[in-house]
Amino acid sequence: MERDVNVKMDEALAKKYGMSIEQAKENNQRMVQMAKETGLDYNLDTLILTNTFDAHRLTMLAKKHGLMIEMTERILYAYFTESKHIGDHQTLTELAVEVGLEREEVEKMLASDEMAEEVRADQQQAIQYGITGVPFFLINKKYALNGAQPTDVFIQALEKVIAEEQS
Repeated sequence: MERDVNVKMDEALAKKYGMSIEQAKENNQRMVQMAKETGLDYNLDTLILTNTFDAHRLTMLAKKHGLMIEMTERILYAYFTESKHIGDHQTLTELAVEVGLEREEVEKMLASDEMAEEVRADQQQAIQYGITGVPFFLINKKYALNGAQPTDVFIQALEKVIAEEQS
């Protein structure tokens, strides 16, 4: 995907999955409702589609500083709730500074191809696991949950893993 995309989320989903715009809007509304039920505020109508490769590189940089979780959470909140352009280097830099990374280091990394190899290695691992979309949850490198799932599906999967570990 390009960095600057002039397509709304429902249009992109309709095209990608061969559905009508109305079906895509309904899918998005279901996702917004599921998010709301878990305490998240998603704004898919105003979400800015973009290439997220640089955002992934930034999370790898944050990982080196023990801030990967914080950086990931901040990027996801910026994307899904605040409708920020997370493909934009200035936006990414501001988000990184908010979580405690040094501005100069972030700007230098984003201006280079640093951390690209690490992201591509993650992409290769995802391909090996058969991951084609998000969200995707892999438990014990053995059980996969694809897509947004109800809580009881996670509970059942975890109970199965625990039962197998105990036997």
